[in-house]
Formats: sequence, structure tokens, C-alpha cells
Amino acid sequence: MSESRRFLTLRLLLAAALAACAYETARQGLAAAYFRHPTPERIERALRFDPGRPQYHAALARVRQHAPDADLEQVIRHYEAAVARSPRQADYWADLADTYELAGRLPEAERAYERARAAAPNSPTVGWQRGNFLLRRGQVAAALEAFRPVLVARPELRRQAFELAWRATDDGALILERMIPPRAEIALEYLNYLVAVQRLEAAGELWSRLLAWNQPFDPRAAFPFLDALREHGHPERLEAAWTELGARYPLAFPRRAAPDELITNGGFESDIWNGGLDWRVTPVEGAVVSVDNLNFFDGTRALRLEFDGRHNPDYRHVFQYVPVRPGASYRFSYFIRTQGLTTDSGPRFEITDAYDPARLAVTTRNVLGSARWSLEQLEFSTGPETRLLAVRLIRPSSQKLDNRLGGAVWLDQVSLTALPARRPEKTTRAAAPVPH
Repeated sequence: MSESRRFLTLRLLLAAALAACAYETARQGLAAAYFRHPTPERIERALRFDPGRPQYHAALARVRQHAPDADLEQVIRHYEAAVARSPRQADYWADLADTYELAGRLPEAERAYERARAAAPNSPTVGWQRGNFLLRRGQVAAALEAFRPVLVARPELRRQAFELAWRATDDGALILERMIPPRAEIALEYLNYLVAVQRLEAAGELWSRLLAWNQPFDPRAAFPFLDALREHGHPERLEAAWTELGARYPLAFPRRAAPDELITNGGFESDIWNGGLDWRVTPVEGAVVSVDNLNFFDGTRALRLEFDGRHNPDYRHVFQYVPVRPGASYRFSYFIRTQGLTTDSGPRFEITDAYDPARLAVTTRNVLGSARWSLEQLEFSTGPETRLLAVRLIRPSSQKLDNRLGGAVWLDQVSLTALPARRPEKTTRAAAPVPH
């Protein structure tokens, strides 16, 4: 062949290749144009121009699957075409598995879900679909494991997953072992869910696991759990959990002044945490509560309450819960300073059984007017059933005409300690007379 003919042939081949490329590009462009508005008809046209695109097959399968007269076998063929062309696309496998299940082809559905999991082991979407499938199949433990990535990546689905797990199995230990990942954020959310549905035993198991993980978390996030222990009559467990939190966060945690001291943060030297066994301050109109670092009896701070003189409050809004022993004696004391307190009803402390004030209720002296720092104290004994006290600063409403409360109060060195048990008095038996 002459050089000119060879050159002509090459040019013809190149032109044909360019034409083929242009044709293919035009087909793909038309297909893409149809796919921009993916109605079933337009997706079918896109597939006629570009049948090798897996996303076109998957899209057509999805719209066909939700049609009222869906042909599931046709839907399956399109999903199968999609996974054949893109075998690493996990959502295609998951959708194919879902359709297999709808068609009653359960073994194939299970295999398709396994392919989806292998393609994306941490996909929350795949985990959610696969987990629900396994629950329907009765494979509870495997389903709980499938929900793990969902809890990590989809916070909005966590409560739904918790509820689903409990409906499927009433086994808190199994849920904790298989579904809850070792992450403090998720564990605390689950803990508060368990509290909300009153599953305290499962919450206690989770609490122990959370502490064993030794991960940092905000201790205040555990306050709903501590409140639940108190509300359900478990002051011993409440005290143990509070102590565990203190051991975990010794620097920031509100402390007791001495080993035998039962009041937490009695000198108000730490920030008030508003929960657990620390002080709680509830805002109320007419009273402002603050920590004062200029006026104090000892240490560096005191608690200050200022009343605006425009209200006659029944004030009960500074308080603390304190675990105690039944049948024991205690001394309660505090230092108080007042300035310009009006009305005949001033501040005082009330100590009651936290569950039933009929078991125990004592009150310190009513303080009025203006006075320098002074010590107030009282002694009392708990009954056989008292295990938790409510130590509360109160000011009962005044019944007089001039009853609006104004002025300021400072509190410092609030203390509650156990008194030594009294020894029973010895008695001597009179000697019997010696018979003569």
C-alpha cells in the first residue's frame, strides 16, 4: 500500500473513531438531559441512550417500586443491573435486599444485605435497613449489632433505635452488650432514655459500664439518673453514684469540708451545680441568689440572697438532699448574717424527711432585721425509716398587713454531722439479802 493510501486510511479510521466518540458523547448527553427530571418515562429514555449507567437502573427501580401496580420482578431486574455495574455501591445492595424481601425471596435478601454491609460496614442507612430486616427475621442479636453504626452517625434515630430494641427484646444486658457502642455521649443519651421509661436496673448496669470506659463526660449529664435514684427511693445508690462522680472529677466537683461532713459545698467555695447532692437554686420572682466573695464568714465566699421588697414570697428555693442513717442523731449548724430584713417572717432552715415530712420536720430560729454573723444550730434524731433529708432554706409568707419582704441574707459554713451514739446507761442490780 502506498504511503498516501495508508495515510488516507488512518485519517478515515480517526474520523470514524471521533464520530463514534461524538455519537457516544451525544447519547450520554441526551441521557443525562432526560435524567435531570427523573420521571419513569424520562429515566427509561435515559436508559435507552445510556444503558450502562447503574444510577439510571437504580433510579428507575426506586420509582417503579413505589408505584401502586409495582412489578417487583421488574424492579429486581433493574436493581440487579445496578449492582452488576456498581458492585461496591452499598445502597443499591440494600435496596435490592429490601425488594427481595417484598417479593418473598428471603435467602436472597439476606445475601444482598450481607453484600451491602461488606461494601459499607459503617453506613447508618445500611445498618438501619439491615437491622430492621434481621429483627423481622428474629435474629435479634445480629440486628442490635447492625444498629451500632446508626447510633454513631445518626443522633436523630437514637431514641427510635432504643425503643425498637426494647420492643424486640426485654433484655437490657443484651442491648447493652450488642448495640451500645463504647462512647460516653451515646451512653448518656441511652441512660437518660432508660430513666425516662423507668428502667432503673438497666440504667444501673449502663452506669457501671460508662464508668468502666473511663471516658470524659460532663457530670451534669448524669443528673437525671441521680434524680431518678432519689425519686424511686434509692438514696444509698444515689450517694454511691455521687461519690463515683466526685472520684472521677475531683478538681471541679463540689466537695464536702471534712470526711465526717454530710453537707456538700457548705461553704459555697465551689460553683453550685444545681443537681445531685449539691445545692439547688430555683429562680423565683422577688429574690436574687448569688455567690458573694466580699462578705463571708470563713473561706472566700458565702451565699447571698436579696429580696426586692415588692413581694410576700413563700420562699423554699435553696435546698440540698442529704443521705443519712435511720435511728441516728445529728447536729445541724450554719452562720447567718442579715441586713434590713423586713416583716415578721424571716429566713430559716427547715430539715425534713425527703420522702415523708411526717416522719421528720425540724426548723431553725427565725432571723429578722439586721445582724452580724452569728451561729445557728439544732440537734435532731432520725426515725427508723428516714434515709434522705431535704435541707431547705425557707421563709414562710407573712400573714400581717405589712408583709412584703426586703433586705439581704448571707449564709456560710452550712454543716450537718452525726453525733456519737449514746451509750446505754449502766444499771446495777440490788444485791439479794443474805438469809440469816
